[in-house]
Amino acid sequence: MDAVQIDQVRRFNRTVTERVGVLHDNYLGRDRPFGAARLLWEIGERGQDIRALRERLGLDSGYVSRLLRSLESDGLVTVEPQARDRRVRTVRLTDAGRAERAALDGRSDELAVSLLEPLNAAQRGRLVAAMAEVDRLLTAATVTLEVVDPGHADAEHCLRSYFAELGERFDSGFDPALSLLPDAGELRPPRGLFLVARLHGEPVGCAGLKLPVGAPAEIKRMWVAPHARRLGLGRRFLADLEARAARHGRDVLRLDTNKALAAAIGLYHSCGFQEVAAFNDEPYAHHWFEKRITAPSPG
Repeated sequence: MDAVQIDQVRRFNRTVTERVGVLHDNYLGRDRPFGAARLLWEIGERGQDIRALRERLGLDSGYVSRLLRSLESDGLVTVEPQARDRRVRTVRLTDAGRAERAALDGRSDELAVSLLEPLNAAQRGRLVAAMAEVDRLLTAATVTLEVVDPGHADAEHCLRSYFAELGERFDSGFDPALSLLPDAGELRPPRGLFLVARLHGEPVGCAGLKLPVGAPAEIKRMWVAPHARRLGLGRRFLADLEARAARHGRDVLRLDTNKALAAAIGLYHSCGFQEVAAFNDEPYAHHWFEKRITAPSPG
């Protein structure tokens, strides 16, 4: 990693934390630090499963418990076990909590104005555009990829969503029973693998890799949730699966796709895949792609 880039990131972090006031114990002039204030905002009007709240913010259970005890003692939240599963606890705002959250929203708006007000119109536009880009890139960096069993609940969620989207986008609809989809065993080691992408604990994408003996590796079932697009996940899936195929000794990577998936076709071209003659009789495919890959150098 470039030392200059690391230094710039650290400088940016210092500037932001100082300017938005997270260094103070009384964030936005209220009676609590930033962590507790952020927790109030994330709980929201409908309440939150505490486990989901921890995953969303990337906080350990001990720290979240301490923050919730403090908010509970101030009468701002209630914490109760769910009726159907008492191991799962839900936190909700009280009337006082909603009033405090509204006050924090007002102070947050004032802080945003104070950041923009000293700048001219052109500078404001540049700052807001830069903030949007930073937000997108930081969100992209938050996404994790994990190899899971195709029968995992998150994998099945992604596949159901994938099939539903294909059904809406293909002129002929989509029936998984008619497609040459690999069975689950083809996407389990050693015959293959299945990746799931998660954002704040939520499954937002998937991709499978077939590793048939004596044949090229093949990408199957690649999908990214609509709200997670523009994070570079498709390109990241392709790079990850290409590296894994190379590590398994493959020198060719294949995939097929439907003519309705124009964005995917553009992605494959930009990632170095070349269109080739049909290598299967997939009824939903109109384009077949292939890429020569190289094994990683030793060490």
